[in-house]
Formats: sequence, C-alpha cells, structure tokens
Amino acid sequence: MRDIKDLKVLIDRDSLNKRIIELALEINNFYGTEKPLTLICILRGAVMFYTELAKHLKMPVKMEFVTLSSYGNSEKSSGKIKAVNLAIPDLENQNALIVEDIIDTGLTLDFLLKFIKTNCKVRDVKLVVLFNKKCARKFDIEPDFAAFDVDDKFIVGFGLDYNGFYRNLDYVGYFNL
Repeated sequence: MRDIKDLKVLIDRDSLNKRIIELALEINNFYGTEKPLTLICILRGAVMFYTELAKHLKMPVKMEFVTLSSYGNSEKSSGKIKAVNLAIPDLENQNALIVEDIIDTGLTLDFLLKFIKTNCKVRDVKLVVLFNKKCARKFDIEPDFAAFDVDDKFIVGFGLDYNGFYRNLDYVGYFNL
C-alpha cells in the first residue's frame, strides 16, 4: 500500500468544485432545462464527481448506476471489461449522459457506449468525464464534456482509487511511479 505522505496534490478541492460547476453550466446550456436527462454513473470511481455534477444540473435528472471494471487491483488496465452490474434502465427515446471519472485507454467507455447504442434505443447518449488522459488512448473515443486533461500520472482521490483506497479524498493527487 502506498503511503499518503507520498501523495502530491494535482488539483485541490476548490479547483475541482469550480470546474464541476462550469462543466454543469456547459451541460445545462447543451441540453436545456426542459427535457429530462438520465445520468448513468460508472461505479465506483465516478460517484463523487457524479453527485457533485448532478447538484448543479437544472433539468429533471434521473440517476442510474452501472459497475464496470478493467483495472482490478492494478495501476494499468487489464484490457478486459468485467461487467459487475450492467442493469441499464429503459432509455428508449431518452437523452442519456454517461458520467465517468477518467478516460484513459477508452476500453470501458467504448464497451458501454456501444452496448447502450446497440441495445437501449436511446435518443442520444453523450459522455462526460472528470479526467481525460489522451496520452493513454487506445480506442477512438473522445468525451463530449471533460473537466480536466491529465498527463500520464496515476491519480487518486475524489473517487479515483488505488486498490480501493483514497477515493474519499476531497482533492486529486498522484504518486510518482
């Protein structure tokens, strides 16, 4: 287990909160405030971002959750998706916004987007991420909304974890690998 004393702050709590509010404004402007929006949170990493973002959305919001993983207990993607809970609600003719903590290789999000587009008869599906790690991308996928671009650091905090720990931090930090 890595020691929290070795964690370096990348983005402090105030900067996170400010950017999430700005991102919510972008989403509000894109969708408007009249039509409902279904938010789909990819557990567990996105949950803190998801709840903070939802607080600032002005349209009627339905909140749903899925559990997918490609990391397990590693700092690198395994290259395989583990669908722990993929019970997608009825999205027929609805707008959906997938909320994810980080997009790096794009494996998880490529899988989920294809699944929803193929199986859910959704009107529209978009993707919002807290962190966009373009340098790690292996799939041709880009978020529709992104709060921050990050380079090739292993980041933790604000939902992101290392072996299940550090999700509870109210800031984002990194360990030198």
